[in-house]
Amino acid sequence: MELGIARFVTPTPIRRSREDATLVSPVQSFLAEVELADRLGITFFTVGEHHSAEFIDSSPVVLLAAAAARTQHIRLSSGVTVLSANDPVRCFEDFATLDQISNGRAEMIVGRGAYAETFSLFGLDGEHYDAIFKEKLDLLLRLRANEFIRWQGRFRPALTGQGVYPRPVQPELPIWLGVGGSPSSAVRAGTLGLPLALGIIGGTFAQQRETVALYREAGARAGQSPSRLKVCISCIGFLADSQREALDRFYPAYEEIFGPLGRKVGWPPLTRQRFEKMCSPEAALVVGGPDEVADKLQHIDEVLGGVDRVNLQMSLGSMPLDQRLHSVQLWSEQGDRFQATKAATQTASM
Repeated sequence: MELGIARFVTPTPIRRSREDATLVSPVQSFLAEVELADRLGITFFTVGEHHSAEFIDSSPVVLLAAAAARTQHIRLSSGVTVLSANDPVRCFEDFATLDQISNGRAEMIVGRGAYAETFSLFGLDGEHYDAIFKEKLDLLLRLRANEFIRWQGRFRPALTGQGVYPRPVQPELPIWLGVGGSPSSAVRAGTLGLPLALGIIGGTFAQQRETVALYREAGARAGQSPSRLKVCISCIGFLADSQREALDRFYPAYEEIFGPLGRKVGWPPLTRQRFEKMCSPEAALVVGGPDEVADKLQHIDEVLGGVDRVNLQMSLGSMPLDQRLHSVQLWSEQGDRFQATKAATQTASM
């Protein structure tokens, strides 16, 4: 299991620590986290794309390029690129350039987008929400496979054999399909043989068992190699030295970010009691000390029939930088722990 960190970049500067009131800009905080994740051997780091006042990550590829210049090993991805609101040619050029800068470490997670303001900002018709995404995804995959392309669609001018440059360093730029639980989107990913990035931000992991099964079944029906049918679970979480400390630190940070977002999409009001229930052993928030998070990773893997990646969303509002970095440190230690536990379990069952 590969471990990653997902970030949304919020606009508010943060303190270096509770003892040090020096402010760190949001972008410098992001860069400090990705640099530490790289040194600790975390596999990948993703940055969201938003077009509203709550966030300043409208251009994730620019943030990732800055991260690429400061890191050596970690893979760098959008999470997600709102493909419906972007031109596939421009997206491919941007991420191919990122691949050049990072010497072959770029990836994309593409999705339809969840917020109406993105569509109005770019003058898109929400009535054709899925059709626009389907067409743009088809073009993006063709651009990945071909230097020169002839293509025609409904929502973008045709391509008549032009070349698209630069080409990425990697023979095939990794493109994951970001899905929020929609069965039809999971089937689309499986049919196309695209790795699935499944966002789980509420409920339980077991509730997504059918979505993952549909993905794998669709891939098998389409004749896709099982090696292409990878599953990444993107979830929200935070680590501290104990579960109580993690809950106490993360609740105000979670409410600061996801309280307003939840009200925007109609979630019920957030209380401490409801938050702690969302952090219970089978629920979707991965919040706790090392032992609780280790148990949660084992649970995710078991109920979903094995997963390839877990991407922990640590968008932590105004939480001080030292607490953020400590969570990154503790998260980096979970990969080896998971593998050792799984190997011991398999040995014991023989």
